[in-house]
Amino acid sequence: MGEHLVCFCQPAIRRLAQRSIVKLEQRGSRVPDARAGLFGALGLPVRGLRLHIPHLVGAVVDPVAPSTETTKESTTVTPDEIIAHRRRRLLALADELGNVSEACRQMGVSRTRYYEWKRLADLYGLEALTPKPRRKPQLPNATPTHVVSELLTAALHEPTLGARQLADRLCERGFAIAKTTVQKLLNTHELGRRRQRVARAAALAAQTSGLLTEAARDEGPFGFCHFAAAPGDLVAMDSFYIGNLKGVGKVYQLTAVDTATRWAIVMILVGPVNATHSIAFVDHVVRRMRRFGVSIRAILTDNGPEWVAQGFRAHLAAKGFSHRRIPPRSPNHNAVCERFHGTILQECWRPAFHRRRFSSIRQLQAEGDAFLVTYNTRRRNHGDFMRGRTPREVLDAHQSRKAS
Repeated sequence: MGEHLVCFCQPAIRRLAQRSIVKLEQRGSRVPDARAGLFGALGLPVRGLRLHIPHLVGAVVDPVAPSTETTKESTTVTPDEIIAHRRRRLLALADELGNVSEACRQMGVSRTRYYEWKRLADLYGLEALTPKPRRKPQLPNATPTHVVSELLTAALHEPTLGARQLADRLCERGFAIAKTTVQKLLNTHELGRRRQRVARAAALAAQTSGLLTEAARDEGPFGFCHFAAAPGDLVAMDSFYIGNLKGVGKVYQLTAVDTATRWAIVMILVGPVNATHSIAFVDHVVRRMRRFGVSIRAILTDNGPEWVAQGFRAHLAAKGFSHRRIPPRSPNHNAVCERFHGTILQECWRPAFHRRRFSSIRQLQAEGDAFLVTYNTRRRNHGDFMRGRTPREVLDAHQSRKAS
């Protein structure tokens, strides 16, 4: 029995374990039979087995107690997801046991760390437990940003040149750079191939001079974005499925974003969405924009059934609005609405569903309207078009120019 027990020990503590076993036998006590009994006899803390899961493709499992069930589909599991799952599991275990110390002891986490995660979850929701991505480090030997700007300018000015010729162009301007570095920087900005540079240059020409070539239609430089000279010239609309909420039903969001100012308006309803809902939403948008002295002249939509219905098109014609539809299977042509959907999902709906339970459409609409106040007046948009401005600032600038 003693020999069986000693095999669990490391060579450095074999002698200490053997002396403890001899003392127990002399006292007539029962010799421990397991690893936990040995560590208890030596006065050492008993630690549970902790499983370290590498980056793999499989089912999302509990890092402490992995599941043995097989899954039908493979799911990508990232290290950040495993860390966030373990932190949420610790909070849930503390609630189940009603004892923070016991939960921390079972999970092998200090209470200080528990209260830190608890505070983050209470303030910002469970999504805050996911580790934040680290920014790209600024290496001291990296190519200076002004050299990169010169390179991109030269690549778009002469898109048919290769990396060696572009390096020669920079050398003529006083910048010593290798052709391999030029190729690496072009690949980073998705300009590594000649066709990519030609398409990027053609798209820039289409935006500045209106010259539209086949290369510009095939591949745009930074995605596709419509332009409007004044508020109301083009209002992009789309529908967005929020989810199936218990006690409410399948909830949809109708979105309208003014292309010139990025001013957003939403309406929450129980789906499926049809032409009646879209007609009512257009009237709602007209009333809201009229408060700012803005008249709508064109509507941009996709080819969904709620937007191509005969009743909806007849309603727009009666209002005197021009109806523009994007090409099929081209959501990037309605990028203004699509980007807003990602913003409201990450900054409004997901945190809201972690904070409270919604039982009616009226509560959801109030939550969305509260977010729009922040989005339209205080949240700065750092896109290429907005450049750190808010929709309210852009709208006020248009109104001031109109008044003058």
